[in-house]
Amino acid sequence: MLVTGVARPLGARFAERISEHPEVDRVVGVDAAPPPPGLPFGVRYAQVDPRRPAIARVIAEHGVDTVVHLNVTALGHGGRAAVKESNVIGSMQLLGACQQAPGVRRLVVKSTTAVYGSAPRDPAVFGERTQPKALPPGGFARDAAEVEGYVRGFARRRPDVAVTVLRFANILGPDGDTPLAAYFRLPLLPTAFGHDPRLQFVHEDDAQEVLRLAALAAAPTGTYNVAGDGVLLLSQCARRLGRPTVPLLRPALGLVAQLARQLSAPADRAFSQEQLQLLTHGRVVDTAQLRDRFGYAPRRTTSETFADFVAHCPPGPLPPERLTAVTDRLADALGDRPTARNHPTRNQESRPR
Repeated sequence: MLVTGVARPLGARFAERISEHPEVDRVVGVDAAPPPPGLPFGVRYAQVDPRRPAIARVIAEHGVDTVVHLNVTALGHGGRAAVKESNVIGSMQLLGACQQAPGVRRLVVKSTTAVYGSAPRDPAVFGERTQPKALPPGGFARDAAEVEGYVRGFARRRPDVAVTVLRFANILGPDGDTPLAAYFRLPLLPTAFGHDPRLQFVHEDDAQEVLRLAALAAAPTGTYNVAGDGVLLLSQCARRLGRPTVPLLRPALGLVAQLARQLSAPADRAFSQEQLQLLTHGRVVDTAQLRDRFGYAPRRTTSETFADFVAHCPPGPLPPERLTAVTDRLADALGDRPTARNHPTRNQESRPR
């Protein structure tokens, strides 16, 4: 089994876990970066730039029959252009190598629910067959959409290869290393004025289990949304973190994002264009196919996943119970306390008030 992206926490943990499975003879980890510390002895590491044709040599040398592609990511070194090249060109090189390798029989690709986009006229819930109103304009979401297109082309050319695409919601947990995790670690949370988006999360343990089932042919192939049951509003997340929100008009929020990127601050990863869209309009996906066809129900809900993230996150400036009391008093004073009638539900869009 070949696993890409093992220099990052998700890939390193998956490679370690799958190497211990009795059905797996050998695991080859591939990444352009040096191997992470603590990579298990049972994982053979190949430091190979995925954008180069050398990946084909690795597949042939080790007799790979299963490829798990985890190297489509929103984070990386060298700026946005380098990340896009790694995501798109790297995926094209990998798929080309798989096409030429007759021994490859299974391909698993990590994608994202960001391919659906986030827009004010989006449906309340996205299914796997739901077409977005428009392709993502750029960034990680556009990279993932392009990679999925190349994967569909590969599946047509190699019908003998079982192909599974997993569209993960935002992955959170103790080791969360995602743009949204970086956003939630900010001492103050900038938000879009008048919007309270609905968010979904998947726990990193559930993400690992879904990847394991797909890689070991323990579930049917296809494209699946992967997310924990339920939703959380951004305001609920802020209260549970004990972090105050700073409502900004959308142009001002864009300026904050631009400033963070210009300063190369740690917060710049939290303010990509698709992240701003998510923090304005939110996104919810349907996971019925994951449960009914794939045969897996995430063990942790969106709320439980976020609770585990909060337990391992640096405390906010205000205790959650105090922040809740303050916001409730303000809501009473303004006459804007949410009620069962006006509180957004799973089947409603987040609209400006």
